[in-house]
Amino acid sequence: MSRVVKKAPSVCTDLPLDNTDICNKLHILRQLLRSCFGPTGRLKQVHNNIGGQVITTSSSSVLLPAISSSTQPFINLIITSIRNHVSRFSDCGLFAAILCLALIEHAKQSGVRRNVAVRVYKHFLGLCTSYLHQEDCGCKVKLDFCSSHSLITLAHSVISSKPASVLTETEALHISKLAVQAFLLTVPCNSPGIVSLGRIVTVSVEGQSVLDSAVFPGLLVDVPDVLGIFKVENLPFNPLRMVLFSVSLAGDLSELGNGIIEVHHGADTDSQILDQLLEIGKQVVKDKVKLFVCQKVIHPVLQQYLRSHGIIVMERLGIALMEPLTQLTGAQPVATLHTTIPPTAYGNVRDLSFRHFGSKTMLHLHPPGESEICTMVLCHRNETMLSELKVVCQKTEHVLRLTLREPSALLGGGCTETHLAAYIRHKSMNDVVETASALGCSQSDYLLGVEAFCRSLESVAAALEHDGGNSLIDLTHAHRWTLPADVMQEHMEDGLSLCGCGLVESSSSMKWSYLNTKYPEFSPAPLSKEATVQPRVLDSFAVKLNALQVAVETANIALDVRYIIQDMN
Repeated sequence: MSRVVKKAPSVCTDLPLDNTDICNKLHILRQLLRSCFGPTGRLKQVHNNIGGQVITTSSSSVLLPAISSSTQPFINLIITSIRNHVSRFSDCGLFAAILCLALIEHAKQSGVRRNVAVRVYKHFLGLCTSYLHQEDCGCKVKLDFCSSHSLITLAHSVISSKPASVLTETEALHISKLAVQAFLLTVPCNSPGIVSLGRIVTVSVEGQSVLDSAVFPGLLVDVPDVLGIFKVENLPFNPLRMVLFSVSLAGDLSELGNGIIEVHHGADTDSQILDQLLEIGKQVVKDKVKLFVCQKVIHPVLQQYLRSHGIIVMERLGIALMEPLTQLTGAQPVATLHTTIPPTAYGNVRDLSFRHFGSKTMLHLHPPGESEICTMVLCHRNETMLSELKVVCQKTEHVLRLTLREPSALLGGGCTETHLAAYIRHKSMNDVVETASALGCSQSDYLLGVEAFCRSLESVAAALEHDGGNSLIDLTHAHRWTLPADVMQEHMEDGLSLCGCGLVESSSSMKWSYLNTKYPEFSPAPLSKEATVQPRVLDSFAVKLNALQVAVETANIALDVRYIIQDMN
């Protein structure tokens, strides 16, 4: 007889932010994520206790799933919120997480009541959002689609912020240009009405130089059996007719579909299925098909028959390439071998050629006309770097696509954070009495909330420095600057040349203050509209704005939690 175990009572935690264990874990999480932030961030190795692949990364999309806590639902609340942002926008996950945790920590340290902190943070989020949408916003730039320069800068900022890719400056610029080129190839040129973007198919090649990476219009398909493919040089130059099968042509009974199969006594099912396959072969030969592609396996006899008639045969294409191939060629996948292939199922390719990358040989399917399908071949020295580079390029593609909806960017390098902090300080000091009254708090609590919010923004900017240097803010434009560790304060001007985003150059008339120290509030001066200097670091406007909103709203939810109830059964 089995023993009956009494149901354990649920565990209730009152005021989780007063719990020392939870606060210590939040602090460790913040320090962990801070150490990964930016182009010089430190890498982390992710592995589990049952073996498996060890991943080297600094990307939030890889880190956050790995550090989820089964014993701390409060921490999982924060991580899940940030992961949702990353799944929708691909970038700025570390920014959102670090800012969220900083807001929680500074609110706790300031001593302001948590319900007051929630109202004050919500008010400042509204001020930030309103300011960022203004035309004269001092930390926003318009993206000019007439030139690729700003798009390459944006792509370079995303790519260079992931040091696990291990790219030199030349390699990072090369990949940035390829990412922009591939993105532009997916944008239709002449499509009235609703625009549907194309696809970028990524092919990884290990062991080659990063500079061998390239982008090709059309589709590159891996062909391990090169000797079995008809010589493409002998093909005519006019568009080549092709057919695409999504059903297996291996001749197995299990591939005929669900249901009951009745077999007469003495019937040779193998021969009957093979005869049916050969009937398909006869039809495609009659219809002058030159390229025969199957998602799954093709029977060797059918392959031999097709090749003997000068048809190129490709099998085991895989489901991932089915949709890009149909978009490229206009072919409609044939899902059965028991009916005549309709004329509308055929597609076309303009030409075929071979491309060689190291040990890989790929067949290049050229589009018959303008097509929004392209292939990006990514090369790198080893598997770890290549895996991270592939993830980074996918993020970059998503960020570039978001610029079509909102063709703006925010200054990178920590300059947006310091600029917003200075703006909020100045804005909030002008109407302390009225705002504190409207928020239902005392003036002292309101001012404590101002300091907590601005210090949190500045701490995110300061988190970009990992080499012992100091982060500063100039008292003119409120941009972030880095003073190297080996430069003395007396020679500060010699160590400061450009701000974090590269838009402001140091001058003898400038004054600076260390971040997270007391400095006089001021209104950030706008930059000259006639300046020819272009920013060197940019962040996507849509991505960073959403990250800011997620960070503040998640911090407010965390500050508002009174009880945690855990079912321990």
